Amino acid sequence: MQKLLVVLIFLSVLLAACGSTPTATPYPTATSTEMPTITETPTPLPTDTPTLEPTPSYPLEGYGPSNFPSDVDPLTGLKVANPALLDRRPMVIKVQNIPRTGRPQWGLSLADIVFEYYSEEGATRFAAVFYGNDADMVGPIRSGRFIDTDIVHGYKAVFAFGSAYQAEWQQYVNSEFANRLVIEGANTPMFRYDPNGLAYLMVKTADLSAYATQKGIQNVRQDLNDMFFKLEAPSAGQPGIQAIVRYSGVVYNRWDYDVSTRKYLRYSDTFDDYNNNNEQYAQLSDRLTGQPIAFDNMVVLSVNHAVYSTDSNGIKIYDILLSGSGDAYAFRDGQVYQVKWQRNDPDVVSLTNPDGTPFAFKPGTTWFEVVGITSTVKQTDQIWRFTHLMP
Repeated sequence: MQKLLVVLIFLSVLLAACGSTPTATPYPTATSTEMPTITETPTPLPTDTPTLEPTPSYPLEGYGPSNFPSDVDPLTGLKVANPALLDRRPMVIKVQNIPRTGRPQWGLSLADIVFEYYSEEGATRFAAVFYGNDADMVGPIRSGRFIDTDIVHGYKAVFAFGSAYQAEWQQYVNSEFANRLVIEGANTPMFRYDPNGLAYLMVKTADLSAYATQKGIQNVRQDLNDMFFKLEAPSAGQPGIQAIVRYSGVVYNRWDYDVSTRKYLRYSDTFDDYNNNNEQYAQLSDRLTGQPIAFDNMVVLSVNHAVYSTDSNGIKIYDILLSGSGDAYAFRDGQVYQVKWQRNDPDVVSLTNPDGTPFAFKPGTTWFEVVGITSTVKQTDQIWRFTHLMP
């Protein structure tokens, strides 16, 4: 898959930023082989998964976009079992989606928020934001991209990633979060896990947070305001029981609303479909927990993709500009809403209604699908199809 050579970062720069030297272990290239078998039948969520009933236990007015109680996660709107987890910075961890041999990934079901975006050559990557939960293993970890600067900046996060192209690395080390970069090295908490001979790069979130503190980073609670959560679904929604987001013939995914859990379940591509006539899916699970990837909110963000450069092979490197505002489609409770997204430095991503009032996320987790501003949207009954397009 990776036709671009990962730039080796100079030792002196790495020592200054991370205190370690990276291990230049190549990952396998993308193939059209079938990914590991995952059950096609939606699996019920565990009984201890928080359920939200319309009772006084959750305030009718909801939480946010500011003044969150000390025990409420401002990225999910849920009370956390261990409020001490909120007295730290969030962690953004880069997770691969291609090649398919790395699926199912580890730890995604425990993330508060996940961003999926186009990287290059038809592939996507994930930036998973961990805050209200810890995960014993997250990965496979891959390299960063330009958009991660906006994500890490907005969530005031510790950033764990595999490497970066030179221009992206320079952007990181020249940013205000330069001291919060964590890559593989003898003194960092990242480790190799070798379940099938591929030596995946992993990290445990509790160890990552502890490492940030040991490194002298101000690892305390941050201002993460701006999201608004309310149990009652907004009015004026349209039926949205399924959403298909097609990034390319290699990466396409489907989100099905599950009435029993009131969450959107993730189904991922299993074969290349370059001719757009034979999409094949399997339900995605979490290899760490064994549970399906199920999110309370699924939001499609229309974001400008600017061509940063084109290499000698004609491969384009994109700078995805996740700052400012744009159109979005928010799915929750089997409904879809046409809204606006906004992220003004140094804030998190939030949503507003057409009249400018805060849009109410469902209390729980959110998956953001980032597509180009020229992407197409097609609605057929209760099914919505988004086809990613960009310059």
